[in-house]
Amino acid sequence: MINDISFPKLFDHVFHINRVAFTVFGRPIMWYGIILAICFLLAAAYTLKRVNKFNWNVDQMTDMILWGIPAGILGCRVYYVINEWDYYSANPGEIIKIWNGGLGMYGGIIAAVLVAVIYCKRHKTDLLSACDMIGMGFIIAQFIGRWANFINAEAHGGETALPWGMVINGAAPVHPTFLYESIWNLVGFLFLHWYSSRRKFRGELMLMYAGWYGLIRFLLEFLRTDSLYIGHTGLKASQLVGGACVVISVVLLIYLHTTKRYKPIDLTTGAPIQKTSNENENPAE
Repeated sequence: MINDISFPKLFDHVFHINRVAFTVFGRPIMWYGIILAICFLLAAAYTLKRVNKFNWNVDQMTDMILWGIPAGILGCRVYYVINEWDYYSANPGEIIKIWNGGLGMYGGIIAAVLVAVIYCKRHKTDLLSACDMIGMGFIIAQFIGRWANFINAEAHGGETALPWGMVINGAAPVHPTFLYESIWNLVGFLFLHWYSSRRKFRGELMLMYAGWYGLIRFLLEFLRTDSLYIGHTGLKASQLVGGACVVISVVLLIYLHTTKRYKPIDLTTGAPIQKTSNENENPAE
């Protein structure tokens, strides 16, 4: 379970990476799972730190996170298994082996949003602000989580002659697409963190996140060699979903910003600003 990874045109060093971090009672504990756990913990910690700025409180958000994290992981796995059903239908015992890799991020996003919808409807809490926090939490998890793909020597692109080509176990250099996406998501997180204190309306950050992440997935699918396809159509699932996210997000953001058809928010509490009864009346003459 050791991968030899190098970047020969950048520096003369080979990383000998053991996918097993340590063993417990004779069972291997994989770096993949440890990194994913760190992702979700950091995303949760960040969200709870900012929760009072989004019209929520810590207790409510903690409750939703405890439901959302396992649902998100399950959604990631279900999405991947569905898109690789030819393999898993013949090898059903492999379905639960998440430590070997195989997560579809869009499935996790869908599952997390569904949990938020159900939770917010049941507890009558602010769904749009919850979606904003989910988006920021996911982009944290994504820019860290891609390094789990580095450990597993997966989610890379095709061959390349670029200076940063990555050599895996002595094969030809390939695009380190995990690194491209990690850097892209780090930049996205830094921007969303900065913009969150300047946002115009609830749900705006989620739309920005969906467009930003959708764009990189759409582009990287041209390079990746392990893409998930829709049945036997030859259409890449993540590319279609990513492209749809970009189009829908951009259209909605342009529409809302140009028409101003949204409720402004109080940036101190994240709550929508209520209009006064005489706000639109002409001043007395």
